[in-house]
Amino acid sequence: MKYQNPVLRGMYPDPSVCRADGKYYMVCSTFEYFPGVPLFESDDMINWRQIGHCLTRESQLPLSHAGSNGGIYAPTIRYNNGRFYMVTTNTSGIQNFFVYTDNIYGEWSEPISVEQDGIDPSLYFENDRTYFISNGNDENSRPCIRMCEIDINTGKSLSESKPLWYGTGGRYIEAPHLYKFGEYYYLLDAEGGTEYGHTANYARSKSLWGPFEPFMNNPALTNRNLGGYVLQGTGHGDIIEDYNGNWWFMHLAFRQIDKWEPFHHLGRECCLVPVTWKDNWFYIGDGTAKLEYELPNINAKEQQLSFEKNFLNLDKNKDWCFLRNYVESNYEFGTDYLKLTGTKDTIFGLEKPSFAAIRQSEFKMSISCCVESSCKEAGISIYYDERHHYDFFIDDRGNAVLRLNIGCISHVAKIQPIKGKQIQLNISADEHCYNFSVISDSETIDMGYAETKYLSSEVACGFTGVMIGLYAVDDLNRSAIFNNLKLSHSENK
Repeated sequence: MKYQNPVLRGMYPDPSVCRADGKYYMVCSTFEYFPGVPLFESDDMINWRQIGHCLTRESQLPLSHAGSNGGIYAPTIRYNNGRFYMVTTNTSGIQNFFVYTDNIYGEWSEPISVEQDGIDPSLYFENDRTYFISNGNDENSRPCIRMCEIDINTGKSLSESKPLWYGTGGRYIEAPHLYKFGEYYYLLDAEGGTEYGHTANYARSKSLWGPFEPFMNNPALTNRNLGGYVLQGTGHGDIIEDYNGNWWFMHLAFRQIDKWEPFHHLGRECCLVPVTWKDNWFYIGDGTAKLEYELPNINAKEQQLSFEKNFLNLDKNKDWCFLRNYVESNYEFGTDYLKLTGTKDTIFGLEKPSFAAIRQSEFKMSISCCVESSCKEAGISIYYDERHHYDFFIDDRGNAVLRLNIGCISHVAKIQPIKGKQIQLNISADEHCYNFSVISDSETIDMGYAETKYLSSEVACGFTGVMIGLYAVDDLNRSAIFNNLKLSHSENK
């Protein structure tokens, strides 16, 4: 049995996993997108299906004016005494908080705020006590991992917040998780920044509060020395034992576009590496993450090599996401169409534009969509953030327009007068380029191309990933109808 990494593809960063009732559950970051914190279920740790989101109401997820580096940061999911907990940080709102549910397929509670600051929070349960862990600084402003005891019913601190570990010396110490396996407590972190120098490290102690002894082979996982390898940025993750006694490390990584071009635009994704034990130390693979692993004793289904989505198989509550808190009345989801009411809010700002998006999950991708519009603009945006996006749209003068936005530069690459009431927009992509064309009166017209690297984290200086968004802009609140949507991805081998 072979499985391919990433096991969850596209912009799903900062994975955290737990197990309950014979299944496995995972959550990821969502930043400025609504709904927040996608929730996945698995029978085997390799094949994941989305079952919902943890944050589905504006009262749980206020995102007013949240930029591309704001909103929801790394979540942690834990299961204790029949209840699921998800703890995270809304950097544009409540800061550190958690929600809970007794029904994993149902709604989650209102947020409960936690007083300790820092980001990347985690929970550790022992007996009837709950401990809250995050990154932060000590009294001398030295970066560290900190912990306090909290009241799980109120979020209130029951003890002073104390430093547990200062890591191995890498910059940006973050992503802490605390576990107890056997006689030892294990404290995991990530260091080096969620970039090409990213690492996962850990230490152990026989005492909950330390001192913690670092693993002699830290970093326990990193691809920083695998120059040119597709998988890079390996680090932030969570360790888990499955129901068959196998151990795993689920972590983030990203795929660079080419051996000689260190750019990535699909975002950080979820990868899985087997874990082994020796002398009460755990080893994450051989210390690096690979694209493929062979595990003959794992009962997992064959990986799907490609998929196609259209309006008939898209789930409004799972597949689509929206920029910041969306105005529901501006969206009409039909079985074979999407109707958007345009507003004055554009995708250049930090407002609430009419914008419904799906993650780009593979380099090789094609999307086509028919657009019937009276809006000022209506079309498809290949969107990284408010300053970096490629917009392919129909304007209110009867033109097809390709506009490329890179930082402070906005360039109209081509304007093409078109005929007909309903126009088909086509985009295809590979590792290096997006290609644009329009079909009008059965005539296919080439509109040009744009390079993927200008929508990468290395150019945009962010840490999200490309979204494929249908959008509409109009000062008079006119509408656009999108139909015959076809979106296909093919895995890159």
